[in-house]
Amino acid sequence: MGNLKLKGKDILKLGYPNNQSVNIALEVMKRNFATKNIHYVKSLLKEIQQNPENFEKDLTFGQIAEALLSSKKTEKRMLNTNRASFQIFGNNISDEAKNQLYTALKLPISMQGALMPDAHSGYGLPIGGVLAVENAVIPYGVGMDIGCRMSLSILDTPISYLDGARDKYEKALAEHTKFGMYETHKSHVEHEIFDRDTFDLIPILRRLKGKAIKQMGSSGGGNHFVEFGEVEITEEDEQIGLPKGKYLGILSHSGSRGLGAEIAQYYSRVATEQCPLPKEAQNFAWLDLNTHLGLEYWTAMNLAGDYASACHDDIHRRLVKAVGGRVKARIENHHNFAWKEIHNGKEVIVHRKGATPANENELGMIPGSMTAKGFIVRGKGNPDSLNSASHGAGRAFSRGECRNRFTQNDIKKELKLKNVTLMGGNAEEAPMAYKDINEVMNAQSELVDILGTFQPRIVRMDK
Repeated sequence: MGNLKLKGKDILKLGYPNNQSVNIALEVMKRNFATKNIHYVKSLLKEIQQNPENFEKDLTFGQIAEALLSSKKTEKRMLNTNRASFQIFGNNISDEAKNQLYTALKLPISMQGALMPDAHSGYGLPIGGVLAVENAVIPYGVGMDIGCRMSLSILDTPISYLDGARDKYEKALAEHTKFGMYETHKSHVEHEIFDRDTFDLIPILRRLKGKAIKQMGSSGGGNHFVEFGEVEITEEDEQIGLPKGKYLGILSHSGSRGLGAEIAQYYSRVATEQCPLPKEAQNFAWLDLNTHLGLEYWTAMNLAGDYASACHDDIHRRLVKAVGGRVKARIENHHNFAWKEIHNGKEVIVHRKGATPANENELGMIPGSMTAKGFIVRGKGNPDSLNSASHGAGRAFSRGECRNRFTQNDIKKELKLKNVTLMGGNAEEAPMAYKDINEVMNAQSELVDILGTFQPRIVRMDK
């Protein structure tokens, strides 16, 4: 941890109570001031001890201040007997996914919940689960891939180019997209996100900054993709600003890469230590937003979301530069996130894990599969779904089931039938792995209006 020769007895001599505050102070100072003079470090600690209320909101010292101001023991939280109110959209949803939502609805902080028609089981909150809670954030309710999103660019290029110059588009995807844990771009653009002081204020972000720079503009493995396809605008909308018709589009799906994954792992572990819950609910451990750790996670989550968006900007920029054309419209929405929103006249924290925000007039993109059409949508702001919609078609079969059920030959047949070229991908993401997107869309007609479609033509995924 560096050269700082600071001991617990030094901190006790400064007037700190003999409790958790000593260990926290020791850890924070060694983590942040390992190379500083011990007298300087002690003077800082003395200042915090004398006026802890001045440091409550400080991202570096808030945890020490909080420990000094609070001597509360970590008590096991009990679940409520009754569930908070909820609504389930769609019928083709497993009991396991429903039961995960039912457990979440019994948390003492839960206010309201919903399950989207693409829902399936996950860790903690199910994928397609929406949960509103009071003044707290649940790291596993946000999920591992913080701020994962869909991003659609609609170009002015004639749609005929996709068939006429298919080689050019395949080459662009092969050369200008990177996937999985090990592929990264050789050159990196300077992006304003890396100038933010948030990276320096929170130790875990400081440690992850190098990795974030390296992975900028790359996509994850699994179900993440970048694809060229055919956009059809079927309803004119002034936000999109395009007449009805067919356009060439770029659609990408990815999240915050290693940055988001490590933030999620760290704060999920911390939340479990801070907030013991019965066994069936332990993945719903939360961080109170009035605490330093809650504020720290909230800050890190928002940075990871902005980083995910910046990655999509970079992906689309590289591809447009490679294939030509101009972007006429851009639609982007994210999931695996928590938002401060007003519902029933009260501010709540809404977690959408694999669910799309669908506030009134909010645009979004809901994909199908590598061969099925996706849908450009406009939210209706339905309070029963907490202004949410599905984030895709949803899995019909788990990844393990797909490996046993589908062969490469099965996938090739389906691709040929739909005139889709696949680069990378595997049986886990077979088109047949997903629910019927049309059924999913029919089940959420109260949640969104359909403005257009996106038909994939050339799809690139992790190998």
